Amino acid sequence: MSATPRAAAKLPATSAGHGTKRVAKAVLIGAVTPLMLKTAANPGGLPMEAFDKIRAGVLADRSQFFKDLTTPFYGADKEGAKVSQGLRDAFWLQGMQAGFKAVVDCIKAFSETDFTDDLNKFDVPTLIMHGDEDQIVPIDASALLSAKIIKGATLKIYPGAPHGMCSTNKDQINADLLAFFKA
Repeated sequence: MSATPRAAAKLPATSAGHGTKRVAKAVLIGAVTPLMLKTAANPGGLPMEAFDKIRAGVLADRSQFFKDLTTPFYGADKEGAKVSQGLRDAFWLQGMQAGFKAVVDCIKAFSETDFTDDLNKFDVPTLIMHGDEDQIVPIDASALLSAKIIKGATLKIYPGAPHGMCSTNKDQINADLLAFFKA
């Protein structure tokens, strides 16, 4: 495996072909949609070099990469952050339990998959939840665009929340999910 840049001319497609007959509502939390990679059609995305840097970090020292990733993932570098070492250790453990190839393939999938066509097919009430301090998936390149694409979507922005807000803000996230599903 190599961490050299690859051409991004042909991005993988996704499939929304299963429909929503059995789906009542949908929620996207800190989602990478519609597309993380910077392209001519997505000028607000991140350059391929950013993802190559992630791949290089995984290839060089996967264990240290996952330890270091806990800082931006949970916003531990932000003033007033209360992120336990236990939570950070659990994140590291989950990362280390993933297969090496799966981790590298995941980087490609979350960075290069264009979900725009899928988002256009959403026809159920959809809640988009995103922290405005998400250092992993920038809100401008994801949630704000997804909310414009999905017809009738509700965008809920969490001030100061990181990518790992389901852990750091779990009570608020769970209450909002429950309210959305009950409505």
